[in-house]
Amino acid sequence: MKIMCVDDEPLTVEDTMAMCRTLSPDISVWGFTDEKKALEWIRSNAVDIALLDIDMPKVNGITLAARIKQILPDVRILFLTAYRKFAFDAFSVHPNGYLLKPIIPEVLKKEIDYAMSVTVRTRTGMPHIEACTFGNFDLMVDGEPIVFKRSKSKELLAYLVDRQGMRVTRAEIAAILFEDAIYDRSMQKYLDTIIRSLRATLREYNVGELLQMGRNGLRIDAEKLSCDMYRFYSGDMEAIKSFRGEYMSSYSWASFIEADMRIKCEK
Repeated sequence: MKIMCVDDEPLTVEDTMAMCRTLSPDISVWGFTDEKKALEWIRSNAVDIALLDIDMPKVNGITLAARIKQILPDVRILFLTAYRKFAFDAFSVHPNGYLLKPIIPEVLKKEIDYAMSVTVRTRTGMPHIEACTFGNFDLMVDGEPIVFKRSKSKELLAYLVDRQGMRVTRAEIAAILFEDAIYDRSMQKYLDTIIRSLRATLREYNVGELLQMGRNGLRIDAEKLSCDMYRFYSGDMEAIKSFRGEYMSSYSWASFIEADMRIKCEK
């Protein structure tokens, strides 16, 4: 694993680098006190994790994170700061973690492990059907992600999960999936194709009962699945702690819920 540290305090950089080296023998770490030099270096050296201070005199860590992500879109960002007041602004670059100084090695290791994990399981036990909405959307069946034949079928399911079991009409679905497109006969036929594909995929994984259809629209049976977003709004502290500022980030319509969740985390 490759890690870079950026902080305007040289001693903090050295301490953070030393701490990272104690976490695993497989970690390689580089440190910088100058933001420009860090950006120059990263243009030709990929890293997995960027540990960034926020309150720096030339370029603050949030701006630096945005520039780093332009170069390395998949880099994981962890902010290390002495100030809680930057937490809300930090969400604008979708960080993977926000740690308050002084940093404890055990906490840093936990956050790094979380950032590097593909799918987070914070609870004991594996639910039969689980909707993972923090970050990108996935539906898991017995711990394995469902592979959808059509991306729009996956997005439709994501929207139904977002609606938490509420029934949604076909016209409403078309407005979400295709935005300004006219809901004419051709669109209706295309939507029928998407729905059939979704039904076939769910049946293939033996979870066809999740989708309920009627004359008034579609819904998912929310009681048949576990969902991190549902747990978040129910006050589950493990779900709240696992939220890292991203909710179904592939879909623009999800931005309203994402913003609401950020506000609740800030409060």
